Amino acid sequence: MLNRRKFLNSSVLSSLGLLISSNGFAETRYKTTKNNPIVISTWEPNVKANAEAWKILVKGGRALDAVEAGVQIPEADPADQSVGYGGLPDRDGKVTLDACIMDENSNCGAVMFLEGIKHPIKVARLVMEKTPHVQLVGEGALQFALANGFTIENLLTPESEAAWKNWLKNANYDPMTIPKILEERNKKNIPGQVNNHDTIGMMAMDAAGNLSGACTTSGMAFKMRGRVGDSPIIGAGLFVDNEVGAATSSGVGEEVVRICGSHTVVELMRQGKSPKEACKGAVQRIMKIKGDKAKDLQVGFIAINKKGEYGGYAIQKGFSVAVQSNAGVKVFHAESFYK
Repeated sequence: MLNRRKFLNSSVLSSLGLLISSNGFAETRYKTTKNNPIVISTWEPNVKANAEAWKILVKGGRALDAVEAGVQIPEADPADQSVGYGGLPDRDGKVTLDACIMDENSNCGAVMFLEGIKHPIKVARLVMEKTPHVQLVGEGALQFALANGFTIENLLTPESEAAWKNWLKNANYDPMTIPKILEERNKKNIPGQVNNHDTIGMMAMDAAGNLSGACTTSGMAFKMRGRVGDSPIIGAGLFVDNEVGAATSSGVGEEVVRICGSHTVVELMRQGKSPKEACKGAVQRIMKIKGDKAKDLQVGFIAINKKGEYGGYAIQKGFSVAVQSNAGVKVFHAESFYK
């Protein structure tokens, strides 16, 4: 087990305001310094997850503990059909989960194609701390979880099962197509949220100025059996470099994997680009590869650097981001290529 560092306790504001900007987001120049932590995550509903992480950060706790606790909120929420319990199943009606975690020392752990465990992020952390490996998959990941005290639970809720059965009525099993999510969501006509891209990626900087990140998902709705996206892949769905910054993604994972997306964002920040500029650079790489097909995709990145500056960029509009710091609670829509 890794020894945890001791941190100074920090004082914070007793009340937080809510700031909402729906478009035209100008990248923050908010400075994170000692005793001034911050947490940022994909998608507006994860304000609740940020609040859980903040409970740890506000007491001077480690960023790693904060992100692990934060992402467990959507993992346990049956109403969130893209993460953990209640997640939409694969084409065989099975809920399979992916997660990864990474700390300030480049220690990392991940689980993929894990079934029956409500909190895959906790298993991913144990992979990091109790094994010589980075990734465990499928049956092996489940065996490891059970050996460490986890119990198997039914993660398919009646609502998610009904959604799957509804999809089956007109299912297209062409392996070269990406399944579409429920018509109820499509009717909202928000390009950034049409195809079930609500994975939570979370990053935090603690009072000591150290970064950590976590990412967890039930994956693409109605995916082929065994499909794994970018979320549990270090360097794709999540990457942390404590000298530079951290990045995470949400969207069509196959496209993020193609460019090692989050690693690409961090490397662009290393070259001097701001978080938003780095996220935009990664998006542009995907669009160059996909050409006209990019108009049917959603991929978004968010990033934070060591100065505490953060930003995001997406292919389609509608990609929302939640932030919490001493300055308050903020939700914004990241800028996008397609307006």
